[in-house]
Amino acid sequence: MPATPMTEVRASMRAGADRIFAELADGWAYVGWVVGASHIRDVDAGWPEVGSKIHHKVGVWPLVIADDTESLVCEPGRRLLMRAKGWPLGEATVEIVLDQRSPSQTEVTLREAPTAGPGHWLDNPVQRWLLRLRNRETLRRLADRVEHRPRPGRN
Repeated sequence: MPATPMTEVRASMRAGADRIFAELADGWAYVGWVVGASHIRDVDAGWPEVGSKIHHKVGVWPLVIADDTESLVCEPGRRLLMRAKGWPLGEATVEIVLDQRSPSQTEVTLREAPTAGPGHWLDNPVQRWLLRLRNRETLRRLADRVEHRPRPGRN
């Protein structure tokens, strides 16, 4: 885990952990719920297996950065730990934990900490507050997808 304290947000979603993890396992879908992601360039075969990557762009055109996010730990239906890169801005460790409370209710925890680059060097309460706002919106978008969109791969 990173030395910088992880910023944490939580949301309760009306979906089972398997449904939510199916959305996490669809690397092409990240642009639809990750705030700041603007384009998915490619997804490695086997995503989210450890070592596989999502190749993305972040930012608003024409100010976009091409980089990738790598899966570090994958526990299907339970947890995904990733290293998200966006150099020259830096990189962060991102953890998503799923705690299924009932067949149709899951508590989702999203933790993030800058681990390299300016975000890591300039860690402060304002930056953590902005990160919490961003990640709350990210979880709202994820909830909209898992609660209202058909499961990936199904009609």
